[in-house]
Amino acid sequence: MKDVYILGIESSCDETSVSIVKNGRVDIATVISSQIDIHKNYGGVVPEIASREHVKNITFVIEECLEKANMKMDDIDAIAVTYGPGLIGSLLIGLEAAKTLAFVYNKPLVPVHHIAGHIYANSLEKEMSFPLLALVVSGGHTELVLMKNHFEFEKLGGTLDDAVGECYDKVARVLNLEYPGGPKVDKLAHIGSCTYNLPVPLQDDSYNFSFSGLKSAVINLNHKAEQKGEQINKEDLAASFQKVAISSIVNKTKRALIDFDIKNLIIAGGVAANMGLREEVQKVADELNVNLTIPSMKYCTDNGTMIAAAGYYAYNLGRRADLYLNSKSSDKLN
Repeated sequence: MKDVYILGIESSCDETSVSIVKNGRVDIATVISSQIDIHKNYGGVVPEIASREHVKNITFVIEECLEKANMKMDDIDAIAVTYGPGLIGSLLIGLEAAKTLAFVYNKPLVPVHHIAGHIYANSLEKEMSFPLLALVVSGGHTELVLMKNHFEFEKLGGTLDDAVGECYDKVARVLNLEYPGGPKVDKLAHIGSCTYNLPVPLQDDSYNFSFSGLKSAVINLNHKAEQKGEQINKEDLAASFQKVAISSIVNKTKRALIDFDIKNLIIAGGVAANMGLREEVQKVADELNVNLTIPSMKYCTDNGTMIAAAGYYAYNLGRRADLYLNSKSSDKLN
């Protein structure tokens, strides 16, 4: 059977990334141009600046990826690209580059939903087994998704307000941690103790999540301490926050696994890199005898590899887009 090589392009936020993946499983070459050093000066991603940096970087990243793989465009079977959701200006840069390559080299254009990309990052670790439950945790998403086959997504529940990654970023700002703050909160949490009493959000029978109340509780706690001239223990507050946030996610994930009798669990999204979450989900997997897959750290954050991997399965299913494909700042996973 002929090997299939997919070139994937990801530019939904502040990473310009291009990758070539063989048969949806083998990372032949990946190049990522990060903008973290630029945006940390502003405490977060500035959309206009991100778009301009993508314009500067996209051509060089494509060329470097092909050179790194020692391949030419003639060797590529299809172009996969993130069309959404994400920052509209950033998405447009990657999408226009993908459409240009598809037109010039007469290659199929495969549209990939950003979250589908995160989910399929797990295929780079091992073959995906169905049915499975995907726990999607990122700066913009917190969802439980049931999959019975490739590209069959059934959303069981999601956040009603803030995503968990967004909540981490807000807490990091309260603690005066440099952007990106999520990993720094995780690191402090492993040092501190749970000494602060914070509310556990949305303790109901649904598979939905809510983090705005927890975020507000942290902000209010810090504000009251400042008014009283008291010193907040950053490590302990990080530990207290992380325990509540992760327990909320893990408890609902565990219940979904039991309710739907699922024996395969994957974690997807940038927050999949959180060590506290990894530790607690592993405990649940061991308790329920569930097969757990978590992407390598390099595949948790935005990257072209996950888009190329997802693109392979979409390509095999006959998913194609024409040159009128447009980017979307928000879109359902389907």
